[in-house]
Amino acid sequence: MTDADFTSVRNHNERAVFDAVLANTSRYPGLAKRPELLADVACVALNRLPPRYIRHEVDFAFYLSERERGESDRHLAEAVDYAFGFVQARVAMRARA
Repeated sequence: MTDADFTSVRNHNERAVFDAVLANTSRYPGLAKRPELLADVACVALNRLPPRYIRHEVDFAFYLSERERGESDRHLAEAVDYAFGFVQARVAMRARA
């Protein structure tokens, strides 16, 4: 049996989504004032993206072509935009109920 250490394994999209959510809060001031909703936005966005597991950031850069990186960035932006709209609509629906 080995003493494998998996603590360095992570989903690359997590940090990228968290950063994108924070970068877009000015477009959604109602959600930006409620940190728990920003976490919901991140969850919705992450669930729309395929996981990209890496150990080191260089792994992601090394194994993808420029085209793949561009597509990944585009998919991430689309997922975050969708997630903000989805959570914002849910909050509005709850307010009417």
